[in-house]
Amino acid sequence: MARTLPRTLPNSIDDTQALLAKGEYVADRSLATSLFLALAMRRPLFLEGEAGVGKTEIAKVIAEGLGRELIRLQCYEGLDISQAAYEWNYPRQMIEIRLAEAAGEKSKERLAADIYSEKFLVKRALAKALEGHSPVLLIDELDRTDEPFEAYLLEVLSDWQITIPEIGTLRAAEPPVVVITSNRTREIHDAVKRRCFYHWVDYPDATRELEILRRKAPKAAAALSREVVAFVQKLRKSDLFKLPGVAETIDWANCLVALDRVALDPETVNNTLGVLLKYRDDLERISGEEATRLVTEAKAAAAA
Repeated sequence: MARTLPRTLPNSIDDTQALLAKGEYVADRSLATSLFLALAMRRPLFLEGEAGVGKTEIAKVIAEGLGRELIRLQCYEGLDISQAAYEWNYPRQMIEIRLAEAAGEKSKERLAADIYSEKFLVKRALAKALEGHSPVLLIDELDRTDEPFEAYLLEVLSDWQITIPEIGTLRAAEPPVVVITSNRTREIHDAVKRRCFYHWVDYPDATRELEILRRKAPKAAAALSREVVAFVQKLRKSDLFKLPGVAETIDWANCLVALDRVALDPETVNNTLGVLLKYRDDLERISGEEATRLVTEAKAAAAA
C-alpha cells in the first residue's frame, strides 16, 4: 500500500494554534509558539507538567492534524533497549539454526552470515519511528524510566539514529516529530532537555478551562459548566496531595450531565468528589462543610 504523504507543517504560530484548535485542543499562545518552533526547526518538544493537564493529548492532536502515524512509547520503570528500540528474534534464530544444522555444512555457512540480518530484527517504537515516514513519536512519561534509558535516548534525539552493533546504524531518512512528556516525579537530565524545546504545561485559567469544557463536555448546560470551572479553580487553591487536572474537570462535567444536573448542589458534589480527587486524605479534607463552602463560592463566582 502506498504511503500517504504528510500534510504541510504549519507556517506560523497562528496556523499552529489553528491546527490544535481543529483537534479540539484549546492551547494558549506560548504553547503554540513552542510547538511551532519545534516543528519548524525539527527539534523534540519536551512537555512537563502535572498529570492530567493535557500533555499526551498534544501529541495525539499533532498526529491527527498533520495526518501522520502516532507511535507511542509508554515509559515505565525498567524500560530497556529491547522493549523501546529493538531486539533479536531469538526463537526464530534458533529454529533457523536447527534447520541449517539438519541441512548440512553449506546451509550452516550461509546462516552464519545471515543470522544477524534485518529479517531477524524485531523493531520497537524507537526503531519504527526512525524508519517511518516522519511519524509523530510520543515518548510518554519519561520520568518513569531509569537514567540509563535517558542516556540511550541521546543518540536518537541528537542524530536521529540507533546503533545496532551486529548490523550497523539505523538512521532516519526524515526526522520524526518527537513529543516527550514528564509528570516531574523526578528530574530529567539536562542532556536530554538541551536537545529539546521545553514547555511547562500549567493548569488552565478559568476562561480557557471553560472553553475546554465547551468542546469536551458539550452536553453540559452553560451555567453548570461555569460552576464546575469555578469550583475546580477554587479547589486547586486548596492544600491537596494531588490537584485535579483538566481531565478530571472534563470527567466531572460529563458525570454531572449523566446525573441530569444543570447546577451544582452540595449533596451531588460530595457524592461525586471521587471523580475529581484520587486520594483518601484529599477526599476527607474537602468533603462535608468544605465542599458546601466551595459550592457556594463557585455559584457566586459563576454568576458574577
